[in-house]
Amino acid sequence: MSVFLEVPEAVWVCANALAFAFRDRFPVSPGHTLVVTRRVTPDWFSATADEQRAVLALVDEVRRRLDDELAPDGYNVGFNAGSAAGQTVMHLHVHVIPRDWSRRWHGAIRRRAWRYRVRAQRSRAASEAAALDSCGRRACS
Repeated sequence: MSVFLEVPEAVWVCANALAFAFRDRFPVSPGHTLVVTRRVTPDWFSATADEQRAVLALVDEVRRRLDDELAPDGYNVGFNAGSAAGQTVMHLHVHVIPRDWSRRWHGAIRRRAWRYRVRAQRSRAASEAAALDSCGRRACS
C-alpha cells in the first residue's frame, strides 16, 4: 500500500487511466504538484512505457493549469529513483515545481539532497565502526 493511494480523488488536480496528480502536502513553492502512477511501482525505471507516457502527459497538463493559475517564470520537473537518490516514498511520483523570480528559493532541493547524503554517510560510518573490535581492527566473521 502507498500513502499516495490514500489521497482522495476529490483533491486530484487531473488524472488519466494510468496516473493522477495532486498538490504536494509539503510544497517547495506554491503550486508544487505530484504526478503519481495508479499502480504502485517503485520508480521511473520500473514503470511500463505506457505508465511513463501517462505520467508525462499529466506533467504537461499540470504545467498548463499552473501556467493559467500562477503564471510562473519556470519549472523544476523531476523524480528521485531509490533511497540513495533521496526518494522517501517508494511509489513513482514526478514533482512539478513552479518557480518564480520574485520568490527566492535558495536551492531548497539541493539542501534536501545534501541532508540525505550526510545521513547516508553517517549511517555508513556507524556500520563501519560497529565492524571494528575494541582495538580498532576489523572484526572477523
